[in-house]
Amino acid sequence: MAAHPITVHIPPDLRFFLPPRHRDGPLHLPHDPDATLGHTLQSLGIPLTEVGHLHTRGRTVGVRHRPDPGDTVRVDALTWPQPAPTTPPRLLLDVHLGTLARRLRLLGVDTAYDNDRDDPALLAQANAEQRILLTRDRGLLFRRALHAGAHVREQHPRSQLHEVLNRFAPPLHPWTRCPACNGLLHPVTPQEVAHRLEPGTRATYDTFAQCRDCARIYWPGAHHQDLREIVRQARNHTPPPP
Repeated sequence: MAAHPITVHIPPDLRFFLPPRHRDGPLHLPHDPDATLGHTLQSLGIPLTEVGHLHTRGRTVGVRHRPDPGDTVRVDALTWPQPAPTTPPRLLLDVHLGTLARRLRLLGVDTAYDNDRDDPALLAQANAEQRILLTRDRGLLFRRALHAGAHVREQHPRSQLHEVLNRFAPPLHPWTRCPACNGLLHPVTPQEVAHRLEPGTRATYDTFAQCRDCARIYWPGAHHQDLREIVRQARNHTPPPP
């Protein structure tokens, strides 16, 4: 251990990113005069997308700050809900978050998703369209080229949905987006779509919507009650926007 290590205090909310041996108490790290605080945190496994303010010597510093020997650094977690690059927030989900993407679209949140995008394509799309890239892959969030991203901590889609809603507080407009492609829905009459419906559907339902982009047709079918419950819970869990 160097004679004058730096001491880094990681908040409990971020310790799960650390190797198990570093999760209890402050970290005492060898001083590297060339290492910025951002580099130090990433070397510990913490994406900078998850980091709030950094404090040392009684002042707030940025991720490019280089601490002096013996400095103590306090790291803050982000405060939720956090501001997004655009209003309302625009999201892009990686290939492992398909169910979450469909649920966000159900709520009317602008959510891009494609199940065959590789990492370079995701980064390019996120930056070009000013979207927040949501992923459970920390390696993606370490990419310098990424303008905005977030680590999805939960594993179950229901918990993931509540996490994203709490983190970004997007305005909800249920039943306005296509769960399959993210296009906007518009109401259509039964007569307009009758030629595309099964006889039983034509006889049972009289309320329909169609996607402006992919032309899929939707109606309140057998799973509508389950979808309404997702919408109800989302409205109860979404905080006001920041």
